[in-house]
Amino acid sequence: MRIAVIGTGYVGLVTGACFAEMGNDVICVDIDQTKIDLLQQGQIPIYEPGLEEMVRRNCQEQRLYFTTDMLQAVEKSLFCFIAVGTPQDKDGSADLCFVLEVARDIGRYLNGYKVIVEKSTVPVGTALKVQQAIKEELSKRGVEHEFDVVSNPEFLKEGTAIDDFMKPDRIVVGCDNVRTAELMKELYGPFVRTHHPIILMDVVSAELTKYAANAFLATKISFINEIANICQKVGANVTDIRRGIGSDQRIGNQFLFPGLGYGGSCFPKDMQALIKTAQNHNYQPRILEAVEAVNQDQRRIFIEQVLDYFQRDLKGKTLACWGLSFKPLTDDMREAPSLTVISRLIEHQAHIQAYDPKAMPFAKQILGENQAIFFAESAYQALEGVDGLMIVTEWMMFREPDFERMRGLMRAPVIFDGRNLYDPDKMRKKGFTYFSVGREKVFS
Repeated sequence: MRIAVIGTGYVGLVTGACFAEMGNDVICVDIDQTKIDLLQQGQIPIYEPGLEEMVRRNCQEQRLYFTTDMLQAVEKSLFCFIAVGTPQDKDGSADLCFVLEVARDIGRYLNGYKVIVEKSTVPVGTALKVQQAIKEELSKRGVEHEFDVVSNPEFLKEGTAIDDFMKPDRIVVGCDNVRTAELMKELYGPFVRTHHPIILMDVVSAELTKYAANAFLATKISFINEIANICQKVGANVTDIRRGIGSDQRIGNQFLFPGLGYGGSCFPKDMQALIKTAQNHNYQPRILEAVEAVNQDQRRIFIEQVLDYFQRDLKGKTLACWGLSFKPLTDDMREAPSLTVISRLIEHQAHIQAYDPKAMPFAKQILGENQAIFFAESAYQALEGVDGLMIVTEWMMFREPDFERMRGLMRAPVIFDGRNLYDPDKMRKKGFTYFSVGREKVFS
């Protein structure tokens, strides 16, 4: 099938590459000519395991093409996927300016029946706005063409996006007629041969499904963090509690990992957008607001733990920071806990030696030139002469380090583990002072 994907950000690139991998002819469109030139050479601007190889392979096979020419993309395609950004507006709602500009462009170039697919995460009612924008442009042209607007939210996890798209748990399709439903089922048929379902529903429900899914996962994260904070007060072990409740099939273990809270491009923005949607319809979403409050508090609690240990005097102290991206297997720094932690500790006159295997170029751009931050070339270089180590992102390479080597490099063997990577008893035996989340404190 012929597919246009408008927007070559994270979602657009993964969507375009995976559709091409299944043999479709895909045109990806972006307004940034420099970015398009690099993509045509197989160079992608983000880190996602397997994506660069897939892009290069499908470009070589001439199934995947990148352009700035919206006219060409719309005219040649049956499906037009909208995958542009929906940044958070000042009031917390999703800003639809890019989505609606794409809709207007489609209306300017529509030359026959098309299926317009919302792939971007958009609030309830966006499909109607997209439909209206296209109709207005057609009216200006004095032409009539049939089209349908479909909601087809993505459920990609950064770090596993290729597998998530190629082997989906489910595919949600919101549409209003049988013709469009059959076309979407035909398009996604090769992805659901193992009987994972294509779930058909109305457009409004599909738009809300994505927000509901992310809100539920965010709730699990904040819930286990709330329990961890209670554990810290009463002397319980959150790891044992996680096993005790996660083994219940009704609950499950996924997203029950206490730590510094959620970040990234989706959960914080989508939570705020869903809260705003509820408020706009005269409903106060108390659970969602509490989830957000707990999430913000996790970073404060971690920072306070560091400050309390050093008696709130960090002048002349150097701290290592392992991990900068908001989660492992990505270079995404959006809403990363590390940004809050580092910025606050620098305000208290600490010096930071940071290391991340993928995210340092983006971290440097965000944090800027700052003499208080040194970006190390390795995890061990970051430990040289430090008064403590903060573990902020749970990269696999941090899970089994050489603790003897660590002790030899550090001025003081102190670890503030924001991701519960190590066993407290093991750290006691190795002579470390060790703080984690919702578990006993260990003093050397």
